Amino acid sequence: MVIFIMKEEIRKELTEHIIPFWDALIDVENGGFYGSVNHDLIVDKGGFKNAVLHSRILWFYSNCYSVLKKNEYLDMARHCYDFLIKNLLDRESGGVFWSVNVKGVPVDPMKHAYCNAFFLYAVSSYYGISRDNTALNNAVRIFELIETNMADKIGYAESFDRDWNAQENELLSRKDLKAEKTTGTVLHLIEAYTELYRVSKNGDVAARLKYLLQLVFYKIYDRQNHILPEFFDKNMNQISDIHLYGHDIEGAWVISLAADIAEETLDDELIMNVREMCRLLVEKSNETAFGGNGAMFYENNAGFVNKRRAWWVQAEALNAFSDAYERYGNPEYLTRAEGLWEYIKNYIIDKRSGGEWFNELDENEAPVRLPIVGDWKCPYHNGRMCLTAVDDS
Repeated sequence: MVIFIMKEEIRKELTEHIIPFWDALIDVENGGFYGSVNHDLIVDKGGFKNAVLHSRILWFYSNCYSVLKKNEYLDMARHCYDFLIKNLLDRESGGVFWSVNVKGVPVDPMKHAYCNAFFLYAVSSYYGISRDNTALNNAVRIFELIETNMADKIGYAESFDRDWNAQENELLSRKDLKAEKTTGTVLHLIEAYTELYRVSKNGDVAARLKYLLQLVFYKIYDRQNHILPEFFDKNMNQISDIHLYGHDIEGAWVISLAADIAEETLDDELIMNVREMCRLLVEKSNETAFGGNGAMFYENNAGFVNKRRAWWVQAEALNAFSDAYERYGNPEYLTRAEGLWEYIKNYIIDKRSGGEWFNELDENEAPVRLPIVGDWKCPYHNGRMCLTAVDDS
């Protein structure tokens, strides 16, 4: 996906920096991984353990093993999987808790589509490397629970209590907005269903993945502006003018991958529509979402551009422009990917001893005092960027 020099630098960043950082956070005593490291690199060993973070760690180590073939990565994946199944899977009501304490007692038993999607994504990847049939059964069961409890007439409701009673979607909405559905959750369901279909070839999963791709193209995608608006009501009517540049660009390559993997189950018109949508998402992002220093901005709110530089946005942009260069052959996209890597090397990578990547930078490239590890800060986006770059398969 990327040229040789960049590829070797990214391999070194993965194997000598990112992986060792997360290796050091394993919690041997209580299981799982420590879930909180503040900006000053202080580890909170008694902090809550979040299902999204642990699912992303499981995905990361599963794919490290898949790409790099080292048994220690399989061991780390198994360690994380065991913690998720033992402590974050609700054996009474089904689904995945949002968080537990260090001893595995539920702290926030909320069932959220975003959280369950990441669990499904990660456990599917784990099954792909382990061939543990219980993992596949757990993944299929979560798929069935999402479809039974969260799918509605148009899209997916997102937030529920432990017993699957709907509640306000405060987690992924904005203050005073009360969005019931979000583009971010749809994209992560697409990732999850793509991975489950890849490892299982389950026809029911393929049918719902097709539905999700139709949902993006017909209900989310803004054909006039070539963006993915973020917030919707229960009927998938847009309720704000906010779009995240990171979701526009992540969506472009994630949806393209879904169409590739599930191509035999999709009709020609849908494939043509979503691939053209993805091409235009990349083209528009390239034209409008960058400053002069090579970094991608965070979001656009009715014309006001939030110019902070988030770690995950830069990682997903590098993925997407590398993918777009391979698909479309536009040399501008390779140049953009190279510029993103230079920016990441110079500013986003935390060069302090014991650091990983900074969470966010301000417009002047100064790190914002946000967690280095937390519910949302994980090895998934930057790890996926690195693994995609070095994967020779």
